[in-house]
Amino acid sequence: MRERRLTARPVGLDSGQLLLICAAGMLTVAGIAHTAAEGLTDPRVAIGFGALIAAGELARLTMPGNREVAPISTAASLGYALLLDVGGRPAHHSALQVVAVMSVGMIAGGLPHLAVGRPPRLDAMARRLLAGSLLAFAYRPLTGPLGELARDTGDRNGNWWPALGVMAVLVTIMLVADVVIAAMHRADQVRTAFAVAVRDEIRMAAPLGAAVAASGILLALASHSMDMTALPAFAAPLLVTQVAFRKYAGIRATYLQTVRALSRVTEVGGYVEPGHSRRVSQLSVAIGRELGMAEPQLLELEYAALMHDIGQLSLRDPIPGGATVLADPAQARRIAELGAEVIRKTGVLHGVAEIVRRQCETLGESPPTASRIIKAANAYDDLVGGSTDRDRAAAALERLRLDGGSAYDPGVVEAMARVVDRLVLVTRL
Repeated sequence: MRERRLTARPVGLDSGQLLLICAAGMLTVAGIAHTAAEGLTDPRVAIGFGALIAAGELARLTMPGNREVAPISTAASLGYALLLDVGGRPAHHSALQVVAVMSVGMIAGGLPHLAVGRPPRLDAMARRLLAGSLLAFAYRPLTGPLGELARDTGDRNGNWWPALGVMAVLVTIMLVADVVIAAMHRADQVRTAFAVAVRDEIRMAAPLGAAVAASGILLALASHSMDMTALPAFAAPLLVTQVAFRKYAGIRATYLQTVRALSRVTEVGGYVEPGHSRRVSQLSVAIGRELGMAEPQLLELEYAALMHDIGQLSLRDPIPGGATVLADPAQARRIAELGAEVIRKTGVLHGVAEIVRRQCETLGESPPTASRIIKAANAYDDLVGGSTDRDRAAAALERLRLDGGSAYDPGVVEAMARVVDRLVLVTRL
């Protein structure tokens, strides 16, 4: 028996990720070599920030969408890159020393994870290093004149506004560049439109990035009066925020696992073929990406696709093979409505329930896009099942095309045809 799975890209690093990692590697070598040759400027400050970066990497977390982030590490890196003075003493370290401190801190924080079999994502670390390095190279040459304006001179107070303005502008540019790079990689990895990937990155990653950037700026400014005590003072609230994000990510992952387990009830009960819900879910999400759906919509689509057949539990006599595509339209609608009622009783999945309820509607009734996708993906899997035979797949797609215009959305069917062409055989059981 052969199993097929939908994959956006074979396992491994693509050329863009390799380029990013190589660039970060060369920067690391250059920064460490330069710092070793010139000596460490203000070792106490460098070690303090390096330790905070390492602690941040040790406490990194994975956000929804498989995004690896290290808020404390990033804030410490930005703070060190933007540092004007510490306790009134000017900070004269170079951009290459910033690179060296960031690199050593990231490596030190990643080693414990590596030792317990949780290797860090090199592309994510490379992005964090490059973002901080670019900011350092743009900002460190300006620290001389900005520091003179900021420090008290004679009988007048220093003017911090020019430094704050430059920090804000450069950090904003850095965040925009980071979002664009992340979107380029994500668009290539999950096969979605670049504009959609940018929108998803802005929605999912930018809020945390803005908070971390603001913390980095405040850390650099606070070091003027608080000296090194600014590090633990700003690390504490960031740690609390990171714990909250970790709990949110954990709850979301647990929720999806619960939905997946619930979706298997129909399989265990013999109402549908083994693996049907999982296959329909994978195919539906791939079609949704092909059509440019955003991540929150894809999550709802995944939930709905996993539970689209749960209404079959109400049947006394299961449909042969669970193939609702062969069932009477009235019966199929009844199954969808019963399934929606079950989902609605959870009290938190009203949108998912509505998608499931409307999955059997005709195009003339204007069902939502997610319902149209599930209807087409379910019909395809009912006809093809776990088979990887290309002729069988082509015949199923042709049948859906012939039924299109009223039963199936032609745009969804064509998107599914493109997805099916990218099916990859990954294992033989």
